[in-house]
Amino acid sequence: MTVLHTAVDPRSPEHAENREAMLARIAELHAEQAKALAGGGPKYTERHHKRGKLLARERIELLVDQDSPFLELSPLAAWGTDYPVGASVVTGIGVVEGVECVIVANDPTVRGGASNPWTLRKTFRANDIALANRLPLIGLVESGGADLPSQSEIFIPGGRAFRDLTRLSAAGIPTISTVFGNATAGGAYVPGMSDYVVMIEGRSKVFLGGPPLVRMATGEESDDESLGGARMHGTTSGLADFVAEDEVDAIRLTRRVVARLNWRKLGPAPRAVEPPRYDEEDLLGLVPTDLRVPFDPREVIARIVDGSRFDEFKPDYGASLVTGWADLHGYPIGVLANARGVLFSEEAQKATQFIQLANSSDTPLLFLQNTTGYMVGAQYEQGGIIKHGAMMINAVSNSRVPHLTVVMGASYGAGNYGMCGRAYDPRFLFTWPNAKSAVMGPKQLAGVLSIVARQAAAAKGQDYPEEHDEAMRRMVEDQIEQQSLAAFLSGRLYDDGVIDPRDTRTVLGLCLSAIHSGPVQGTDRYGTFRM
Repeated sequence: MTVLHTAVDPRSPEHAENREAMLARIAELHAEQAKALAGGGPKYTERHHKRGKLLARERIELLVDQDSPFLELSPLAAWGTDYPVGASVVTGIGVVEGVECVIVANDPTVRGGASNPWTLRKTFRANDIALANRLPLIGLVESGGADLPSQSEIFIPGGRAFRDLTRLSAAGIPTISTVFGNATAGGAYVPGMSDYVVMIEGRSKVFLGGPPLVRMATGEESDDESLGGARMHGTTSGLADFVAEDEVDAIRLTRRVVARLNWRKLGPAPRAVEPPRYDEEDLLGLVPTDLRVPFDPREVIARIVDGSRFDEFKPDYGASLVTGWADLHGYPIGVLANARGVLFSEEAQKATQFIQLANSSDTPLLFLQNTTGYMVGAQYEQGGIIKHGAMMINAVSNSRVPHLTVVMGASYGAGNYGMCGRAYDPRFLFTWPNAKSAVMGPKQLAGVLSIVARQAAAAKGQDYPEEHDEAMRRMVEDQIEQQSLAAFLSGRLYDDGVIDPRDTRTVLGLCLSAIHSGPVQGTDRYGTFRM
């Protein structure tokens, strides 16, 4: 394989400027992520600890194998909304008894772990990851049920949580519920629909209706233990498969359940792993502060793939898109990376062929996005840019090998689609802190609206007020800029997390390992290509 060379000079003023800008973005990211880590804040954290309970992340830390990584997903969920950052739940992928598992842990310090609309979205995303990648699902349950003021947004879509559990089980993917506290009303069906259930003596409460509701509905007098305590479920109802003495014992039992799954990966094992030849620190200074300025994605590839080796495919054709083959943490991958932002007909055709080849060889694809979209203009329309762009999107849509996407810079227009944005179901999608995504850039969008407004005024024979136009442009640009930011997009679960560029290789390696828990197979079936 060809070893990539580098032209990066870390001592150059441009590199230093880019690095400082990226570090500033990373600092902002850490400040926002700290809000999720804080949960309900010191008051509720202290109260939780005084009750002898562990926090959600403390439970996860005890659950996963010692010194193994935990890839937390969507930590900024609900950012910029009326709900706490993190959406009252922690999700991610961790190794338990040598088995990669999806872990979903309610955060009881935030309104008792009650589910809000973003809790559902984040949980559903975790369920999708478990199903798509054939990963056992472990729920660390302690929730007060639905956040009642927002029940209208929770009740109907919330039923999918139960559907997901049964579909995972039907697919042969184990589901485990470890109940640390309340799992009541509709939440009682979470352990009820899981393959394995662990409860804790004197702590777990699982019932459809608590004592007050039972008294109001039937006149019966009862208590928590007789209705839904762990001992009752372990001896009488049979809902509990294991009854633990305390939280630590419950985690021990959960680990033993995983150990007895006899779980085997179905994908091919990785090859020998070799680190890149170039320093990951250089990634901080590669992306210009002005996203309109292109950069060479080969410099990124050289710092994330094994041995910095990359066999480029069609290097002299469609040069705005770099395609080629590499290994990452021992796993073979095909890479598609934007080089000059704009996608032309040649790039679209090149991508289509490359995606077909990856499917023929059962090779996962990595999309490195930095695109302003497909080229516009009379020359390009006449040259068939629509049908060529559609050809690329057709290939992306119907490709069956696993896709991973990293948004390194710009992600605008249909380029987001062609380069496997969220709507195209990549197995995992991560964003760098500097990245932006929208239908088009703020200035371009404001300019289009200005032109349309001027034409409308002219059609009516009216004057167009320039002062109004300037104010409108500023308002639109500010709005689009805010809604294009990485934190805003991540808050709405349009990615699986905003990551430090230096962590890109590690994050992708963890994802590739998880992906290979299931089979890795391509397809030869596509929609009709317009030639």
